[in-house]
Amino acid sequence: MLPPPIAAVLLAAGASTRMGQPKQLLPYQGRTLLRRAAETALAAGCQPVVIVTGALHAELVKEVAGLPVQLVHNAVWEAGMGTSIGVGVKAVEDAAPEAAAVLVLLSDQPLITPELLRQLMTAWQQSGLPVATGYADSVGVPAVFGRPVWPQLLALPAAAGAKPLLQRLGDELGVVSFAPAATDVDTPEQYAALLNQPES
Repeated sequence: MLPPPIAAVLLAAGASTRMGQPKQLLPYQGRTLLRRAAETALAAGCQPVVIVTGALHAELVKEVAGLPVQLVHNAVWEAGMGTSIGVGVKAVEDAAPEAAAVLVLLSDQPLITPELLRQLMTAWQQSGLPVATGYADSVGVPAVFGRPVWPQLLALPAAAGAKPLLQRLGDELGVVSFAPAATDVDTPEQYAALLNQPES
């Protein structure tokens, strides 16, 4: 018997104000950051993959055309990332009542790999505890949350991401170290640095 699926919630609702253009649509190694993140979640075996849009919707729908993903629009995205996490978790509850856990990830961490996501999911299956990624002396997403923790995700403050919850879990949190997760793309300078990195 197959284990119950682990869904992915890919957060792509922001307006990229610091970037000055939609970072979800920035190209990197032949694909946009959004499509790369969606394909990474699919390659890891996440099912379903729910993409939460906000500032942009039609453009992002077009960008992942042909991929087996579901897009949901967060009408109150401007209130903060917590609202997008809530919209994504509710969409998973509706679309995949059999899902045992949800993996939360961002569209602007381009060095995340399917292997890392599979390690996180395996660690969750083995421990049953939420599992986060460790990088830059901290913990953050991508992170896997079993169904018992979903009420806490739905209760996140609007402006907060998952990090306060992860920090609050303390010993009740598993960690998979992955230094490249520290690379995110919020500013033109960070994007330029990403493009200047040697390809692995």
